[in-house]
Amino acid sequence: MPHSPDFRALATRTAAIIDHILMAAKPDDISVEQPIEHTLAISLKTAKALGLTIPQSVLLRATEVIQ
Repeated sequence: MPHSPDFRALATRTAAIIDHILMAAKPDDISVEQPIEHTLAISLKTAKALGLTIPQSVLLRATEVIQ
């Protein structure tokens, strides 16, 4: 069950920051940001092989459920 930042959203934000740098923005004008969007992927096959039961509430929150 990897839980990680949404790399597509990170790439979009990185491109915006690079655009500011290329437009000669002052370092004080560029903010430091933390990822806001995260992804949660669950592999049911692996969970079953490990003898784990994933609650339905967790499955509903997952970004991706792999059969």
